[in-house]
Amino acid sequence: MRTIDYLFNPVYDGDYWPPVIATLLVALLAGPLSVLVVLKRLAFIGQGVSHSAFGGVGLAMLAAATGVGFFGASEGGRLLSPLAASIVVPGFALLSALAISRLSRSSGLDAAIGVVLAVSMAIGVQAQSSAGRLALERGLARPPSLERTLFGHVLEVGWFDVAASAAVAIAVGAALWWWRRPLLFWAFDAEGSRVRGVRGGRMRALLLGMLAIAVVVVMQVAGVVLATAMLVLPGAAALRLGRTLGPVFLWSVVLSVLGAAAGVVIGFELDLLLGPSIVAAQAVLLAIAMAAGVARGKMARGRPR
Repeated sequence: MRTIDYLFNPVYDGDYWPPVIATLLVALLAGPLSVLVVLKRLAFIGQGVSHSAFGGVGLAMLAAATGVGFFGASEGGRLLSPLAASIVVPGFALLSALAISRLSRSSGLDAAIGVVLAVSMAIGVQAQSSAGRLALERGLARPPSLERTLFGHVLEVGWFDVAASAAVAIAVGAALWWWRRPLLFWAFDAEGSRVRGVRGGRMRALLLGMLAIAVVVVMQVAGVVLATAMLVLPGAAALRLGRTLGPVFLWSVVLSVLGAAAGVVIGFELDLLLGPSIVAAQAVLLAIAMAAGVARGKMARGRPR
């Protein structure tokens, strides 16, 4: 099997372990968030945040090409340095999420997402184009192509990215645990939570902030376009299988990790891109969960009362 060969053959010197570990960490991160995204019908917000993060990628590349401060190109001429990626991109995504939360209060959620998404994508495309010209003039490596940014390049993930993924997963998990009661109350019953003193605006900003940071990490594996799928599919499948809160979150995490692992194996064995393979595997799991939910409903209706 290619997967075993890639992971354990000394010829590859462990080069494939960072992408695999980062993928599993991303799946652990996306699992619990996915339930909240589906419950609050925030899939389109996830799309807006993920695409707006592309603006941060473009600005990080431009900063590296111009050699601004500590964001200059790293050793070997790599244009997008780890420092630039770990500061500029999350910061831009977080600001975009907060902008969506703020604008939605006056202009509506759809309009806010559309405005932020359009502006961010325009900034990202223009900044990436400018970074490419500057890199050529300075003899640096060209920035990653638009396709690689949009659809991911997980095989270039290194141990620095693994450490960043682990840190974000721990931070988001801790935030979810700390604010679990008001956050879940708001997610399941927004009106009732407001009567009990839970501020919906703060909960929405908190969730959007966590989504923004998560999207930046997920982008390493699946890219901008497919990041939303990883934050939606596990939760949608879990809600078909679980009837109470605990099992739903557990199912979401399990399916997220299982889909990620299956996607990696499929990608390695069939020589396919890992990002799309992971999303395809999770889509298959969703289809299975939907079929299981339909079958369970038919069995329940057929039982004697």
